[in-house]
Amino acid sequence: MVTRIRLLLFCSFFCLLPAAPAQQSSHDAAQIRGAMEFLASDAMQGRASGSHDELLAATYLASELRQTGIEPAGDNGSYIQNVSGEFNFFREGKKQWNTRNVIGMLRGGDEKLKDEVILLTAHMDHIGIRDAINGDNVYKGADDDASGCVAVLQLARALARKEAPKRTVLFVFFGSEETGGQGNQYFLEHPPVPLKNIVANLEFEMIGRPDSAVKPGELWLTGFERTNLGPELSRHGARLVADPRPKQNFFQRSDNYALAKKGIVAQTVSSFGLHADYHRPSDDVAHLDFVHMEQAIHSMLGPVEWLANSAFKPEWIDGKKP
Repeated sequence: MVTRIRLLLFCSFFCLLPAAPAQQSSHDAAQIRGAMEFLASDAMQGRASGSHDELLAATYLASELRQTGIEPAGDNGSYIQNVSGEFNFFREGKKQWNTRNVIGMLRGGDEKLKDEVILLTAHMDHIGIRDAINGDNVYKGADDDASGCVAVLQLARALARKEAPKRTVLFVFFGSEETGGQGNQYFLEHPPVPLKNIVANLEFEMIGRPDSAVKPGELWLTGFERTNLGPELSRHGARLVADPRPKQNFFQRSDNYALAKKGIVAQTVSSFGLHADYHRPSDDVAHLDFVHMEQAIHSMLGPVEWLANSAFKPEWIDGKKP
């Protein structure tokens, strides 16, 4: 009888174990949706580059990093790096531009590897308020790029819950990508760590919807053929494939490119399928696929954690460095 009771207790205990991952998944899904509903809300007025609304987004992301336990690595002990100066614009030439970056740091715990840095980035700005389309003039930028910001935020939360990685991880949200990358330019001129210490940069851009050009659950990496980073991440569980639309030149169209031109192995993770809501007011929360987004973020956690704890240093393929 005693043996039977013990067996029942044993079975009851282990039958309850699967509930923990489900509860964590539900919690992650709620965090993702909550952050997206704030960043891509009408209240944010489209987070225009260099605007007060971009500053609100920066303040929100900084506060989330604080709650997560990520150290500040911006100006004067804060998370925000204030950006000012004369910058080149696409059509307007040079002009006291003011924007900001948000920078957080998770310090590495290994004596040999802690000075090496993995850089996870996204851009927090969008294009603000413009001409109305179907009665809506707020260009909310849910997929572009609130989705990437939330991915970086979730990776920060997940890594902060674990033992300190061997390498240092920087989480950076760039300002003013939409107007030419003033945030990334300033970051490169005023880095919180020596640029030579940055082992790799993964930019997250437009992962809010699946891309029909790749298999369900897959993400693509810009410049996949340029370095050995994508194949190595894939070997460690990332569902990453080559960019299916190389003629779009996406490798050159995000913050990663400025870093790549400095020699850093820097590439963008995305699932943008050229949807018709790009740079329109309809790029909103209602058009996101939250199941895809949660799965996409989760699929990158293990590979990013491996990279942060590995001695592997990605390299450019001969002749492919920009």
